Amino acid sequence: MLKHLATLLLLFTLGASPLQAAEPDTTATSSVTPAAQAAPPALDPKVATQAFMDRLQGEARAKSDSYAEGGYWLLLWNLLYGLLVAWLLLSRQISARIRDFAERRSQGKNRQVLIYALIYTPLTTLLMLPLSLYEGYFREHQYGLSNLSLAGWLGEFGIALLVNTLLMGVALLGLYALLRRQPRSWWAWGGVGGAGLIALLIMIAPVFISPLFNTYKPLPQGQIRDEILSMARANGIPVDNVYYFDASKQTKRVSANVSGLFGTTRIALNDNLLQRTSLPEIRAVMAHEMGHYVLNHSFKLALYMSLLLMGGLLFIKLSWDWAAERFANRHGVRGISDPAGLPLLVALLSVYLFMATPVFSTIIRSAETEADLFGLNASREPDGFAEAIFKLAEYRKLQPGPVEEFIFFDHPSGYQRIYAAMRWKAEQQAAAPAAAPTQP
Repeated sequence: MLKHLATLLLLFTLGASPLQAAEPDTTATSSVTPAAQAAPPALDPKVATQAFMDRLQGEARAKSDSYAEGGYWLLLWNLLYGLLVAWLLLSRQISARIRDFAERRSQGKNRQVLIYALIYTPLTTLLMLPLSLYEGYFREHQYGLSNLSLAGWLGEFGIALLVNTLLMGVALLGLYALLRRQPRSWWAWGGVGGAGLIALLIMIAPVFISPLFNTYKPLPQGQIRDEILSMARANGIPVDNVYYFDASKQTKRVSANVSGLFGTTRIALNDNLLQRTSLPEIRAVMAHEMGHYVLNHSFKLALYMSLLLMGGLLFIKLSWDWAAERFANRHGVRGISDPAGLPLLVALLSVYLFMATPVFSTIIRSAETEADLFGLNASREPDGFAEAIFKLAEYRKLQPGPVEEFIFFDHPSGYQRIYAAMRWKAEQQAAAPAAAPTQP
């Protein structure tokens, strides 16, 4: 559940008015101008895209595909491992004993929930540590994507644990207050509260959370900074500086973001993007990230995710009695509003989110597609965009099947994104001769 919540942190068209065609002049002779004779052949987007696909072959292609496909299985292993942890906490009455400890320490229901959360979150995180260690450290090193030492990874894991414990405490305080006071409609109000929490995280993450993991510095004066700020001004983004951060200490991935709300808006790119890409690639990537901001994807995704969360809470409400009878009631859980039942509540939500993976993926993928098109129009760098997307093939499968992409991909596939860039380029080239002035 925490991974899905973090994921939430965790987010065009060109119009042309056709000219009235002139009546043909039957007295004039037809001829082909020298410029038309010298015009390059029309770009075929499919051929151009396939040229990119052909650049990744053999062992490199197999490695990229293997990494992506292993991630599909990790969705299942995370679910099964999480269900095992929930069963352990319930069947051994560990959760009930944590609840009893909280009740002995305080008479107030809210304080009891907070005490429970402060114990539950670190405990479950540590129980999940073997899988987290494989997924976040050993597997990343196996595929050559991580630069962190084991000590460095564990240090960041500890920071993330502190942040997640605080956020989980806030979320559970609100959830159990609703369960006690709104026993019939708690699931609907929970969705509304989830939207507010997501919006809060979007606002505070650039200022308070991201700097816990990386050092942010103003990008030095120069062409890269000037061009990024120029695109920002052209698209109404209220910033006067650009930041870069030291992601290379953690990963080889390139990334950037435009995030924040109400005065916390920040444009940032990582040092891998600066070191591994050209100016056209940087322009294309930053224009894509600006698209998320200009198209209000943060607000839209907060709304969509709150609706998805609301559906999950309703699923819990409808399935609680059946599940509690089999897995919770005989292990000291007094009801759905009892914090001791949290492992069952998390298990049910995890099952729901697993089944909703295609919906979750489609929501994010649709926003990414919109940002891709915005970025192409804003940067006018189709080749730079295609090259940047090709670099993501280090850890994203370039050409999945349609069903595979629909279920698992929260971004368009590399093939689809490069094809969109080549199609944009072809349309611009086709429009260019029509826009040129005619020779007398």
